[in-house]
Amino acid sequence: MLYLIGSLRNPEIPRIAQKIREETKEEVFDDWFAAGPEADDKWRDYEKTREHSYIEALGGYAAKHVFDFDLHHLDRCRAAILVLPAGKSGHLELGYIIGKGRPGYILLDDPERWDVMYQFASGVFASLEKLIQALKPPCYADSAQIDPEILKTLKKGQWQAILPVKGVNSVGLVQRPLEPITHKSPDYDTCECTQCIVRRAQKPGKLKWK
Repeated sequence: MLYLIGSLRNPEIPRIAQKIREETKEEVFDDWFAAGPEADDKWRDYEKTREHSYIEALGGYAAKHVFDFDLHHLDRCRAAILVLPAGKSGHLELGYIIGKGRPGYILLDDPERWDVMYQFASGVFASLEKLIQALKPPCYADSAQIDPEILKTLKKGQWQAILPVKGVNSVGLVQRPLEPITHKSPDYDTCECTQCIVRRAQKPGKLKWK
């Protein structure tokens, strides 16, 4: 599952989520968006009518339930995407995912201020199309998408690599785990899983996989 992080005030969230679903064929979690653009403001205003401080409000049932809801789905995702512009919560969620050793990506919105610390992310993208390229599991990648020089350095059983994807600018490198092997064909000359692509690059010629 992919967790889409963003702002409740960004009307593009549902469109971006649907596009990623269609292209990757994966579940994309963006249910948090249903709360509406004023959800945080309404929560703050309500707590103020009860004369609660910010710290007291964070300890209330409403805040705890929303936090636990988001955390539950963050914990079950394989990767997260931060869609800019986003606030403090969104950046904290991305940091949480990266801190757990999972891929965390950023989709830029042509910001006026630049931030060097976005290099913590697994990939930074200026277009949705290039982000989707990086999100697709490597075993579905066409060999033309992966730099052949990098393929030559990979070894059988190596389950993580830095794969430069053609057409990706931004940071230039996209870090992603290689999925367990799922062969697509009984002949490695036609199979498009990552291991067979690597083997073709390393050892040209006919060879059946085991």
